[in-house]
Amino acid sequence: MAGPSVIQTPDKRQIAYHLTPGAGACVVFLGGFRSDMEGTKAIHLESWARGQGRGFLRLDYSGHGESSGDFLDGCIGDWTMDAFHTITALVEGPVVLVGSSMGGWISLNLVAKLPGRISGLVGIAAAPDFTEDSMWANFSAAQKSQLARDGQVALPSDYSDEPYIITRKLIEDGRENLVLRTPLALPFPTRLLQGTDDADVDTAVALRLLEHASGNDIRLTLVKGADHRFSTPECLALIEASVTDVLSA
Repeated sequence: MAGPSVIQTPDKRQIAYHLTPGAGACVVFLGGFRSDMEGTKAIHLESWARGQGRGFLRLDYSGHGESSGDFLDGCIGDWTMDAFHTITALVEGPVVLVGSSMGGWISLNLVAKLPGRISGLVGIAAAPDFTEDSMWANFSAAQKSQLARDGQVALPSDYSDEPYIITRKLIEDGRENLVLRTPLALPFPTRLLQGTDDADVDTAVALRLLEHASGNDIRLTLVKGADHRFSTPECLALIEASVTDVLSA
């Protein structure tokens, strides 16, 4: 496969992406925290979209994958704008946002930034407000003090031998991007997918989002036994079906 194309944002960040041309609303995949656009779900959906003759965009936020920048310099607001600038520069017409984990939060941030352009949204283990409700809320007093003193704190990772380094910038910027504290209108078909064995995003988060958001066509599907990766053949098929559902609604 050919390497990614690159676009420069107004903030001079170099964002790597793959864009597949096609008809109708373009499906945009937004990945998770420290993930990249080469993940199983992104590649699977790209192949599906190509088979459907459907436009598809996947990208790496700054500090992720093949995009420029250091991950530790990034934050939710920056990554939201990376997605916003890439979408608006490359895609004309309506889009369907598919957000995985942190990408679900970024998708929700984009709702206000792309008025009238979003024709559907699929959240896969969506993690809105996780910097505040999962990270900060679970920090010990010592970790909070270290974050204030040193500007960062290390957390163990289930996905790598290297710890997650959480910065004060990430936490403070997250507070500027919270979506579960103010009205959240989703006036388009929205499908939320959540595994019951997800160790990173609790089922309670999906239920809270479902309860909080307003809209006439919002549905939550719980998959018994599915974990945070949500990448088994059955889960991938469900993602396909959910995207098809919002496209045809």
